[in-house]
Amino acid sequence: MGAGTDRRSFLKSAAMAAAAAAVVPASVALAGDDGASVDDGLTWDKAPCRFCGTGCHVQVGVKDDRVVAIAGDPKADVNKGLLCVKGYHVGMALYGKDRLTEPLLRKGDGFVPISWDEALDIAAKRIMKAPERFAFYGSGQWTIPEGYAAQKFMKGGLANNHIDPNARLCMASAVTGFIATYGVDEPAGCDVLITWGNNPAEMHPVLFSRVIDRRSRGETVKVIDIGTRRTRTTDQADEYLEMKPHGDVAIALGILNRLRHHGTWDKEFVKKHCNFRALQAGKPTLKGEAIDFDTWSEGIAKYTPEVVEELSGIPAEKIEMLAKLFGDRKLKITSLWCMGMNQHTMGTAVNSLVHGVHLFSGHFGKPGDAPTSLTGQPSACGTVREVGTLAHALPGGRLVAKEAHRTQCEDLWNLPKGRINGKPGYHTVKMWEQFTSPSAEGGDIDTIFVQVTNPGQTLPNLNHLFNDKKGLKEKFLIVSEVYPTATTWLADLILPASMWVEKNGVFGNSERRTQQWFKQVNPPGDARDDCWMTIAIAHRLMELGHPGMKDKDGKFLFHVADENGKAVPVWKWEHYYDMNVDKALVEEYRPFTRMKHKDIAPYDEYVKTRGLRWPVVEQKDGSWRETRFRFSAFDDPYVKEGQDFEFYHSTSGDGRAQIGVHDYKPPPEMPDGEYPLWLCTGRVLEHWHTGTMTRRVAPLARAMPTAYVEVHPEDAQALGVSDGEVVIVESRRGTTELPVWTKGRGRPPEGSIFVPFFDETRRINDVTLHLHDPFSKQPDYKKCAARIRKKGR
Repeated sequence: MGAGTDRRSFLKSAAMAAAAAAVVPASVALAGDDGASVDDGLTWDKAPCRFCGTGCHVQVGVKDDRVVAIAGDPKADVNKGLLCVKGYHVGMALYGKDRLTEPLLRKGDGFVPISWDEALDIAAKRIMKAPERFAFYGSGQWTIPEGYAAQKFMKGGLANNHIDPNARLCMASAVTGFIATYGVDEPAGCDVLITWGNNPAEMHPVLFSRVIDRRSRGETVKVIDIGTRRTRTTDQADEYLEMKPHGDVAIALGILNRLRHHGTWDKEFVKKHCNFRALQAGKPTLKGEAIDFDTWSEGIAKYTPEVVEELSGIPAEKIEMLAKLFGDRKLKITSLWCMGMNQHTMGTAVNSLVHGVHLFSGHFGKPGDAPTSLTGQPSACGTVREVGTLAHALPGGRLVAKEAHRTQCEDLWNLPKGRINGKPGYHTVKMWEQFTSPSAEGGDIDTIFVQVTNPGQTLPNLNHLFNDKKGLKEKFLIVSEVYPTATTWLADLILPASMWVEKNGVFGNSERRTQQWFKQVNPPGDARDDCWMTIAIAHRLMELGHPGMKDKDGKFLFHVADENGKAVPVWKWEHYYDMNVDKALVEEYRPFTRMKHKDIAPYDEYVKTRGLRWPVVEQKDGSWRETRFRFSAFDDPYVKEGQDFEFYHSTSGDGRAQIGVHDYKPPPEMPDGEYPLWLCTGRVLEHWHTGTMTRRVAPLARAMPTAYVEVHPEDAQALGVSDGEVVIVESRRGTTELPVWTKGRGRPPEGSIFVPFFDETRRINDVTLHLHDPFSKQPDYKKCAARIRKKGR
């Protein structure tokens, strides 16, 4: 069996193990190597997949204004023509029977249809009434132009920084870990693959299939899975190290301790390229405090293998084994992580510690040697991180708190000086706390506009952060959506949205790759683009007299002109596609990307390619070159001549990365006599996030029809429950009912349970904890105290 065949077999078996649903459905026709269909009558074009942050490219087959076929794109470096089970079905996500097709306004307990003009008036007047009490909540599913428009509307127009994405819930700790270590936020580019609390075999299967592919060619790749439960990744691992929840912090400290103890750290690399810092949660600044090597060594001295075994549950000899691997510079070691390290009350700490392990050991910046954070959303990097759709950020790595950065943005946006507010807005948890608190009790967010996300299912501790909105008449929730969701249940105004190839778009994936696509089919009914909604509301506010909706020359904030310089009224839906608004916004955004050397290419360059990794720089011959390895002289054009590495955005200002030390702190909530079980939440292969799209894809819904609670067989026996029995899972915050699964694909240890969050009818986030990391403000979905009881008791 050939290498490619084995890789395909892995992807197929990963999907087929759940149910008998075919990986390649009958509706999928394959495209030829040149992108042309082997079937007559279809029009094919490229697009990145709508789901995770891997950024696989697909070929989309269209006939009669409908997506009728999907194929993996053989020209795409990311996936080489392969797709996971969700990717093969992505076109079907457009065609659920309950698509939202007209604006809806709440009347009592129901909704009535209204016109778009009425909807825009209602939204604009609500914002105009109290602009400072308005918030915008988006996600890493925003395209780059959508996020950029929302950012400019809020910070450049309303002078309001209450904009945050749901990526605060999934990758904020990865961002703060990158910034604390390198002074800039982005991922870099094996003989050993270490997965830190994640399950790429199911969550990033195309990426993980590369490991299977190499093994099928006879190459040796040692896979070490560090986790709190066995998964399909464990099944492919050479070593499974089962840790206690929160144990990853101690493990990283233990590896650093052993490298220091044995003298096997990369002394030359550290001497030339690294500093040492102490970051303390009591003073949540990512710069931390400069310390010398001896002080840093004292900080890690207590984390001996025996101490780490007590804290993490990993045997002392296995800590020595990990340190021995990192101490061998002939090996190439890649660390992968995702939500396990990010959704963590010490998320920033463990992110920076794992970066520190790679830096201290010299396993950095070379092909196969990299600490790599994976994202769960298709543009969490491109839109949230780079455009900066966070309450404290401005485009291109700038901060609202820095006057120089505000001035740069005001100049680029042609705004009067002082327009941008210097006070950071509310992060996600605080935003929703303020929204669900009565105004009379200090709840100072009255209106929230939600686009491309489903907080009614994804926020932690939903009873506190979302459900309490019910009955607060002074609060108003505007939701742009494609389907009814747990969020639209409490909405006051619902706006029907275009989705994926029903609009133009640009995403930025986990590896810094910017990807473009064109609109290929029309949205159903009167559904419209999210970017258009933002622009149209901004124009309605200008008509109402809001001064922020004009630049300092009196032009509309979103002024778009044709090639003759004539203004195009893109705020009118009938004229929105007279121009490529995406192109206009991307070209406006490009100058912002240069300060942190995140340079993106002209829009038209992305039209020609399957994506380019920034920084993308122009060559002498006029061509544009992407950068594969950041900070490495052999590939990064911004590294100074004569340097082998340069961390040119270092927080210490000297081109050095920071190796931090953080003391281990226990989780804020642990099992006890009343709530004796650890609860962890996550995803499944078949469904993406809240299942809004994938649960409407029949083959995927059949393969995984309902959420469940994974229980160890010994715990199930002690509780007197059996497979399929519906039980109550509860915490101090709330309850939900779930069927038991004792011998499923995931196998938690005794004393632990796992629940996926895709099922809106069984919302596990009624149960989870909303306490968060002090630096990133990211909540911990991976550990809280819970219990199971039989129904009727």
